[in-house]
Amino acid sequence: MEKQTKEKDERKQYPVKFAAGLIGGLCLVGLGAVCGVLMARYLEQTAAADRSTGEEILALVIVLAAMYGSILIHIVCHEFGHFLFGRLTGYRFSSFRIGSLIWIKENGKLRFRRLHIAGTGGQCLMTPPEMQDGKFPVVLYNLGGSIMNLLLAVISLILWFVFRDLPMASLVFLILAVIGVVCALLNGLPVRMGAVDNDGCNAVSLNKNPEAMRAFWLQMKINELLAKSIRVKDMPPEWFAVPSEEGMKNPLIAAIGVFSCNRLMEERQLTAAQEQMEKLLAMDSGIVGIHRSLMICDLICCELLGENRQEKLEGWLTAAQKKFMKAMKKFPSVLRTRYMIALLLEKDAGKAEQVKAQFEKAARRYPYPSEIEGERKLMQMAEAMGII
Repeated sequence: MEKQTKEKDERKQYPVKFAAGLIGGLCLVGLGAVCGVLMARYLEQTAAADRSTGEEILALVIVLAAMYGSILIHIVCHEFGHFLFGRLTGYRFSSFRIGSLIWIKENGKLRFRRLHIAGTGGQCLMTPPEMQDGKFPVVLYNLGGSIMNLLLAVISLILWFVFRDLPMASLVFLILAVIGVVCALLNGLPVRMGAVDNDGCNAVSLNKNPEAMRAFWLQMKINELLAKSIRVKDMPPEWFAVPSEEGMKNPLIAAIGVFSCNRLMEERQLTAAQEQMEKLLAMDSGIVGIHRSLMICDLICCELLGENRQEKLEGWLTAAQKKFMKAMKKFPSVLRTRYMIALLLEKDAGKAEQVKAQFEKAARRYPYPSEIEGERKLMQMAEAMGII
């Protein structure tokens, strides 16, 4: 009966999800179309009979720079929105990242570090207030980014009207407005982006799902403690209970399953970690792509430090996995994996030393030193088995 009720509820959500997805797709198509029209109009307005080819190219470059600059401005604005509305609802600052540049609060002090996460433009992480009766404020924190995008879009439209007689200025403000509206809709409408719920989905669904609410809170608390140099293995063990197979279908809850594997890795329970990761990856789960690929890196390390079976390693080192590791080539756990592959699979001491040097360089700028400590211990285990 419970299963039938759940399936019925899911069927009711299909029209909403379809409509939200359709609107999201139309927003992206509309953004390209509108920016194309604006570019054409600007070039037409500024056309001159005696203008050289170089001047035409320069005008085109200016337009493209305005588009990319607007996207960057809205990324900053979006993350600042999460920060602002988080503060207004009782959250404390943890970290603020734009591209690979991250400002993080370490032991009460603000530090500048580097952290590249492929496929993300930025992220603002906050420390949540304590839960009361299993809940804490999530709506404004999640929607804060979209609210700020929309606010900047309105201001940009006003400035476009004020400067409409100046082609370049009016174009910049209009592009800012269009991109702001698109960012607000794509993040604010409850749309699932691939396997990941966007801010709007989280704002709508978290209060309806106590397990997801707790998982959302736990992720931010774990991040806070990592910034304080507390290792995952030293955090409360009840935080890392593996969710049920049904719970693992939710991306937020599935992240706790990933953290439980990370804890086993830190505790050097490599056999248990490998078994658990293989089980989770075989499930129909909501584990997001980046977590899935990082888990495969951990699986490779467990196998290299264990039975070192060629067929297993080849099964995990797919073209997609290699592409991911290339995109995340400066991430410590990826560098640790590449080091172990060079040392224990390829038997190439020179290559292993080069990767180790890259690891040490990345480690100096990585925002979570407690994770680096764990990675180094795994590398030392490989060295004890290897040829160096």
